[in-house]
Amino acid sequence: MSETSRIELDTTAMKEYARFLKQAPRIAHEELEAGLEESLALLEREVKDATPTGAHGLLRGSVTHALMGEAIADGRGVAGRVFSPLNYAAPVELGTKPHFPPIAPLRDWVEKKLGVPEHKSASVAFLIARKIARTGTKGARMFTGTLDKQAGQVNAILAKRVARIAARLQAGEK
Repeated sequence: MSETSRIELDTTAMKEYARFLKQAPRIAHEELEAGLEESLALLEREVKDATPTGAHGLLRGSVTHALMGEAIADGRGVAGRVFSPLNYAAPVELGTKPHFPPIAPLRDWVEKKLGVPEHKSASVAFLIARKIARTGTKGARMFTGTLDKQAGQVNAILAKRVARIAARLQAGEK
């Protein structure tokens, strides 16, 4: 159950970047990596804001980002990802089919989020589990929704970096 989303620059910016990569691979790498890092930090922040907090906020706190690969002279690009290493991040993102979830985590959620007293939480958690067993859960779409909302901003950040490559080359940097 893996869903991957991507943001790509328009073809004009990509053609410029490809030209710069051949002309000045070090500068192109530095600028693209800096733009990707800026974009990933933006997306991480926005995904965290969109992530449901649950009983303890562990999922929200687990969201992070990482750069992957390197931009090098042979044209391979640099990539990055915003992700959570927690095993329940994908079901929260995408939703689930009907299933009967464990009661213990639901009890904790019912007590913390709904304010149900401990002596009543088992029965409320069971009712919620029964509903999930009938209908499944709806996905929060915190990753894909954020990517959709921030695509323009990410493209602007990366296009700005392509323009910086041109400015650095025009200034005589090698």
